[in-house]
Amino acid sequence: MNAPTDSKQLAALQEQLELWEKNEVDTFLRKQHEREEQFQTLGGFPVKRTYTALDIADTPLEDIGLPGQYPFTRGPYPTMYRSRFWTMRQIAGFGTGEDTNNRFKYLISQGQTGLSTDFDMPTLMGYDSDHAMSEGEVGREGVAVDTLADMEALFDGIDLENISVSMTINPTAWILLAMYVVLAQERGNDLNKLSGTIQADILKEYMAQKEYIYPIAPSVRIVRDCITYCAENMKRYNPINISGYHISEAGSSPIHEVAFTMANAVTYVEEVLKTGMDVDAFAPRLAFYFVCQSDFFEEIAKFRAARRVWAKIMKQRFGAKKPESMRLRFHCQTAAASLTKPQYKVNVMRTTLQALAAVLGGAQSLHTNGMDEAFAIPTEEAMKIALRTQQVIADETGIASVIDPLGGSYFLENLTTEYEKTIFEILDEVQERGGTIKLIEEGWFQKHISDFAYETALRKQSGQKPVIGVNKYVETEEDVDIETHPYDPTTAERQIERLNHVRKTRDEAKLQALLEELVTVAKDETRNIMPVTIELVRAGASMGDIVEKLKTVWGTYRENPVF
Repeated sequence: MNAPTDSKQLAALQEQLELWEKNEVDTFLRKQHEREEQFQTLGGFPVKRTYTALDIADTPLEDIGLPGQYPFTRGPYPTMYRSRFWTMRQIAGFGTGEDTNNRFKYLISQGQTGLSTDFDMPTLMGYDSDHAMSEGEVGREGVAVDTLADMEALFDGIDLENISVSMTINPTAWILLAMYVVLAQERGNDLNKLSGTIQADILKEYMAQKEYIYPIAPSVRIVRDCITYCAENMKRYNPINISGYHISEAGSSPIHEVAFTMANAVTYVEEVLKTGMDVDAFAPRLAFYFVCQSDFFEEIAKFRAARRVWAKIMKQRFGAKKPESMRLRFHCQTAAASLTKPQYKVNVMRTTLQALAAVLGGAQSLHTNGMDEAFAIPTEEAMKIALRTQQVIADETGIASVIDPLGGSYFLENLTTEYEKTIFEILDEVQERGGTIKLIEEGWFQKHISDFAYETALRKQSGQKPVIGVNKYVETEEDVDIETHPYDPTTAERQIERLNHVRKTRDEAKLQALLEELVTVAKDETRNIMPVTIELVRAGASMGDIVEKLKTVWGTYRENPVF
């Protein structure tokens, strides 16, 4: 980057800039005014008319660095997409295990390179499919999983050692991980060859998505146990996907998406360190999950800043020595909240630009939303178009030929540095106020998210934030002709039939003994909950069996609402 660095060059540039403003800019503005709007990013960072080397004079060159080198601003790996493209991981989940398995195989046949699984609400919340709370929800917004038999159907015919599998689930994530482990063992797979992740990020549930069961302390303990178990038994597996996506979808600003995610990540690292495990033994397998919103350059800067911030946290705060422990890797999803029902085909353009920003920002895997997701679970056709969007970016644009092609942009580097500074300011405030868990209990994070969501809604309502088809270029008599994904009314019946078969054929005495062992382990915080859970699912325990038993020990969580 040929940027002037000595004081004389910077002074000359400052003089040149002032003359340009006084002459060319002022003369032109007398003829044609700029748009009457506040020029700022979606996250509220002011945007100047132009940027020069003056705007990056305070950014040390070592903070920009090179790909694959600390602080990883320009990418976590030295060759990035020149070695292999990001994992194309379209999410799928509906009906029973067999139903979603068919969608998996379809997407693989279309060139998808990783699997991502959505689960229905009963599975997420630990209710069996025949529970009263499950009525009407079984397999509706994700795949239903009650027992190991469902996991066997879900991944039938799929080679778990040769494709990575992501599972989007949080309060019951450890049970799904246990089922995955048993399934792999039954097939004779090497656990150290399995790759993928459970999301498992429970703290962001209390902040944003509100899918939680137990109080915060035992929930974080479960996350700790997943991390330590995988560090010792599943060397390639990511035991957590620390997620900003749902913080953003709940309405937060992009800066809070990253800062709050980092606050959660710090808490998880601190919890694992309390067990005596060395930071370099587990940190290399911590992974992240971010959204890519519509403000193109802000999103790229956000991803670059996140890598820099994480590298500095791990090295300076936690004393990590391995580069892998400081290297932030992230999955990205385009922004579902940005998709609209009016003029829904425009969603293809929105998703394409968001996907492009994710790639330019250095994502390790990517999900592109279907154009019909504002209506229902995507159809196969919508998913194919979304997948083809990634494939066009990878194979036709040339973007993957050079690493961090926008690196060195005065605007981008300035915004990256501003993001880094602001993230650390927020993290300092969190620490000063008593830490992440305390502030969740006080509703501090929740208030920031809801305030920004409210402000954004007002800006959309007034038209200050344009949304094509909603508040700008509106078609008053739009004829929406769209085929949506149907819900099979036999889903619950088929699912409950398999659940009842498992109940009838399992060894009930063995199951009850293991459930009592689960209680003993839960009461002893020094023990890891994963081994007994693995044995439970192997013995035919359902999600509901395990979750309800632990409620007798830990109780449930109720949020104190903040207005």
